[in-house]
Amino acid sequence: MIFNTFHWWSYRAPHQPWDYIKIGNKQYKDFDRLEAFEIAVGTWGKWVDANVDANKTKIFFQGFSPDHYNPAEWGQPKANKCVNQTTPILSSKYPGPYPTLETAAIKRALSKIKKPVTLLDITGLSLLRKDGHPSIYGYGGAKGVDCTHWCIAGVPDTWNQILYYLLISS
Repeated sequence: MIFNTFHWWSYRAPHQPWDYIKIGNKQYKDFDRLEAFEIAVGTWGKWVDANVDANKTKIFFQGFSPDHYNPAEWGQPKANKCVNQTTPILSSKYPGPYPTLETAAIKRALSKIKKPVTLLDITGLSLLRKDGHPSIYGYGGAKGVDCTHWCIAGVPDTWNQILYYLLISS
């Protein structure tokens, strides 16, 4: 089983898919997104512990996939987001801020799950691929710039190779 989430947790304002969050019997008008995300992964973990037979099923949680809307992070402040990016970042370390808080939230939530869950930590390698997005060639064409989703073939193929290795090596 492979699970992932996070993409929609960071959205605000017109792109935000919800206005309320319910935790237990209490409903909140908006809520700290990172805290809500960690609670949601914890809820998923309780479901895994109660319902998944780890003797028959390998359980994976895919880390979050970053976007590339801020070209100043990779030293091109005048660029138009990920438009016309044709090369990856030529370093093993992303020059911009690494999403440490988000990664820590995932790891904290996963550490509370009793069943063995493997984290497919795709964040760092995906940060290096500013060139891997549909950009103006995605949904909406030149009217919109898609620096969130990924081209196929491309970055998701690397994620699949990592998953394949983890499946055959254990």
